[in-house]
Amino acid sequence: MKELTVLITASGAPGSAALLRALRRNGERPVRLVGTDMSPRSVGRHLCDSFHLVPAGSDPAFADAVLEVCRREHADAVLPQSSFDLLALAEARERFEGIAVLVSSPAAIRRSNDKAETYALLDEIGVRGPAWRRVRGGEAVAEAARELGYPGEDVCMKPVFSSGSRGFRIISASADRREQLLTNRPGVPEAIRLDDVVELLGSDTTTELLVMELATGKERTIDGISRGGRILLGHAKTREAVRAGLAMYFETLDDLELMGVAARIADELDLDHFFNIQLVGEHVIEINPRISTIVYQEDLNLPYLGVKHALGELSDEQLAAHAPRVRTTRRALRYFDQVEWDE
Repeated sequence: MKELTVLITASGAPGSAALLRALRRNGERPVRLVGTDMSPRSVGRHLCDSFHLVPAGSDPAFADAVLEVCRREHADAVLPQSSFDLLALAEARERFEGIAVLVSSPAAIRRSNDKAETYALLDEIGVRGPAWRRVRGGEAVAEAARELGYPGEDVCMKPVFSSGSRGFRIISASADRREQLLTNRPGVPEAIRLDDVVELLGSDTTTELLVMELATGKERTIDGISRGGRILLGHAKTREAVRAGLAMYFETLDDLELMGVAARIADELDLDHFFNIQLVGEHVIEINPRISTIVYQEDLNLPYLGVKHALGELSDEQLAAHAPRVRTTRRALRYFDQVEWDE
């Protein structure tokens, strides 16, 4: 088969090495990989066949820069890894003539990236999410926390627009700042007292925040590929051994109930291409309309199948036919590696 060229954005993201390796080892044809990133120290610079620096996904010049790289490298498809890259690519998708850009609609991305919109959507369709308040400023945070049960109950807070665990804090009346200073390891979710939050935020009304019920329990996710809101291929998995906000161990699950939750969300958002939905306990806490950490199998290469589907090489039915291959015995353990080079 003809060589395929795939551009991967945010090629320094934690899942890049496994993703790039899977695209190469598709067992069907050669794949040429083009990495882009805003950092010259991206590992994609060393693992891809070609690498280009581009602006941040929030920069107005980002989409044009990616399009220019696509034209220069004769890319067949664009596979974004970062939530921050999605909206600009979705809004510019029509200009990528003849290039498959694996993103959902701008409306779906806005509702997913805005966590308050996400929780409002969950309320509308009857999917369980945390109780929440959208606020600005310290006093509003305090009022929302008390409405949600503080100080008797711990609550949590994060910016409306964020990714991963950035800005996430537990608000707890029992928070011990001395223990955090002297005992806690980096990466442990830090708890903070409400009085300290109010003092730090003061009268700042520029930053929108979510104050939420603190979801507890086992972490699980649903990964899949969708077309027009219909899930064609996917499965649930656990999300465990979290380090610095990143899960380091996964177990594939056979869970029809979770797949049903994902189906309702995908339908409401009219999702296309890759998606990842994250739960803590019974609460949905994140909807990511992009590829996330994949549990790979030698006979089920989700990234490659998703690219083929986007290019029109697989029909919806042909992609869905791979579903019986999902093995619930499959496990994935992430670990650190490194590369060396001379400048």
